[in-house]
Amino acid sequence: MQALNGTLVAGVIRQGVAARVEELAGQGIRPGLAAVLVGENPASKVYVGSKVRTCQSLGLYSEKIELAAETTTEELLRLVEELNHREEIDGILIQLPLPPQIDARRILEAVDPAKDVDGFHANNVGRLVQGEEWLVPCTPAGVIEMLEHYRIPLAGAQAVVIGRSDIVGKPMAMLLLHRHATVTICHSRTRDLPAVVRQADLIIAAIGRPAMVTGDYVREGAVVVDVGMNKVTTPEEVRRIFPDRDHASRLAELAQRGYTLVGDVEPRSVEERASWLSPVPGGVGPLTIATLMKNTLRAAQLRRGLGRPASLAPRS
Repeated sequence: MQALNGTLVAGVIRQGVAARVEELAGQGIRPGLAAVLVGENPASKVYVGSKVRTCQSLGLYSEKIELAAETTTEELLRLVEELNHREEIDGILIQLPLPPQIDARRILEAVDPAKDVDGFHANNVGRLVQGEEWLVPCTPAGVIEMLEHYRIPLAGAQAVVIGRSDIVGKPMAMLLLHRHATVTICHSRTRDLPAVVRQADLIIAAIGRPAMVTGDYVREGAVVVDVGMNKVTTPEEVRRIFPDRDHASRLAELAQRGYTLVGDVEPRSVEERASWLSPVPGGVGPLTIATLMKNTLRAAQLRRGLGRPASLAPRS
């Protein structure tokens, strides 16, 4: 079994972004990202801070806009409208989840599709379905970058996506379909899920359940991409998922942080069957922010007529 090293691929993406940002600086262009955070969610604060720091390290302009947890839908809509009209802002990121009193769908649909670096707007979703990759959700786009970096064959492959979320599962399926994979989307109501997944050459696990996908789901030699990012908070769960190794370090992390990160894949049993597997942490996670940077750069170029989206409309 070989590891799909997302940290390495993310570094390659960031290098490419930094080089292009430097070129654009010579033309007086500096791509800019506005990250909007509503409320005091600790995880969201960490994520937004990491995104802003990454922008700064690559030469992109960035703003972090923090709003009170009591912010209303109308107040947030007014901010989005202001950001839509600011020329120095090429990308608008609304950190999810939003507080319950805010209509998240209205907010996401209010973002200018040309600045929708998360790829959530209905216009960008429709373009993706039609095979025009303008601004694509960051996590599935990062998975494609990783698979292409390692030259994993996609054309003709039997691919199974476990999970049907708007953020990962559905766009992941579209991206694979446009690269001529035969795609099956599975979910919580799929009958005999292990039997369906065992048909796959490529498995994308994005269902949000710790270590759910075991070796019983995986055919010999399959490629497995673990998109899951779950917090395990008890020693019993750590010992169940990591019975043979990583045991002491994971328990130490649990004691220090109160949790350890685990994917949707049980690594011990899946490693025995898979040809490639992305680890957690260090697999898909680092790619999400790197791809956000690439989307911000892409938005800046598209808005200025400096590029065109990839056209991957299926031919047959």
